[in-house]
Amino acid sequence: MPVNSLVIVKFGPYESCGTVEHRTFRLQGLQATLIEDGHRCVLERIPEWNTVELVVNGDTVFHCNIKDLDFGGDGKLDPLCQEARTAVLNAY
Repeated sequence: MPVNSLVIVKFGPYESCGTVEHRTFRLQGLQATLIEDGHRCVLERIPEWNTVELVVNGDTVFHCNIKDLDFGGDGKLDPLCQEARTAVLNAY
């Protein structure tokens, strides 16, 4: 995938501290990983609970449970962030 590609990060709400909301704290490492590779990330809220999907060129190239992503951080130690990075790089 060439640099400066647009990656749409679709994410759903998840339960934390007794409330269900759209939160971006678990997406920070994923965003940092993709931005480090030169991609542009656009966050898009979706209604499906606990879901993260990466869309490149109209195709969903990666999806996971948002609760499986590490909270905060830079994504370098999160294996799911590295898996997502590889999926985006192979999307072309």
